[in-house]
Amino acid sequence: MPDEIVYSNRYEDVNYVYREVFLPEEVVNKLPKPLRLLTEEEWRDLGVQQSQGWIHYLIYPSEPNVLLFRRPKGT
Repeated sequence: MPDEIVYSNRYEDVNYVYREVFLPEEVVNKLPKPLRLLTEEEWRDLGVQQSQGWIHYLIYPSEPNVLLFRRPKGT
């Protein structure tokens, strides 16, 4: 399943580095209901693979297949 997860390029502002992760439908069906921010353990259990320090910080209810992550610059 991790092969089907798509990771955006990183982009940044003054404080943070950002990344979007696009989940396949099979993984979206495993998301908790109601939708909420995931802990690192939860998103790793879904198959998302990233280095340490990323935080799931925002949800688009209309696009549950997109997880938005950020981490402080310099980490």
